[in-house]
Amino acid sequence: GETGAGKEVVARALHDGGPRRDKPFVELNCAALPATLLESELFGHERGAFTDARERKLGLVETAEGGTLFLDEIGDMDISLQSKLLKLLEEKTVRRLGSVREQRVSVRVVAATHQPLEALVQQGRFRADLYYRLCVVQLHLPALRDRGQDILLLARHFIALHAARYGKPPPPLTPQAEAAMLAHPWPGNVRELRNVLEQAALLSDSD
Repeated sequence: GETGAGKEVVARALHDGGPRRDKPFVELNCAALPATLLESELFGHERGAFTDARERKLGLVETAEGGTLFLDEIGDMDISLQSKLLKLLEEKTVRRLGSVREQRVSVRVVAATHQPLEALVQQGRFRADLYYRLCVVQLHLPALRDRGQDILLLARHFIALHAARYGKPPPPLTPQAEAAMLAHPWPGNVRELRNVLEQAALLSDSD
């Protein structure tokens, strides 16, 4: 799904509606960190594994034990790390940086991307074996502009949410406002809609 379409919301809904709901939901944005830091964040490290590693650190895989690990923007993961993720998925084991021991883990992985992974595989930027291992169940999240009247349902929800946050009565949406929202292409998707309506709830003193 496109950026801002609500992929994290769907991932949390899968977690909250499943048998792992009472265990951790841990999120990691693969595009937010360089490969060296991402590896340590994901798998953890032992004291002295590298410069400045002054103490042992649990990785997010271990932190998510029993629960769900949500890997956002998986298409941006460095290809050198993809082999380690594949090993985790296939063998259910993890090894911290600087450690000689592997530990068994029970983690469900939900991955999201705004890029077509099939194209990245063809370009050699994403491992085919990891793609097929991840793609057990694939969900396509439509862009907000393709969701019709959902736009107004979400708009009313966000207006009420933000009005309560700022201690104001929720302003009703006029027919003109609704028509404008249905006509707008929403390149930022649900995130853009939420922010626009927060601004409206904060600044409006009328409908």
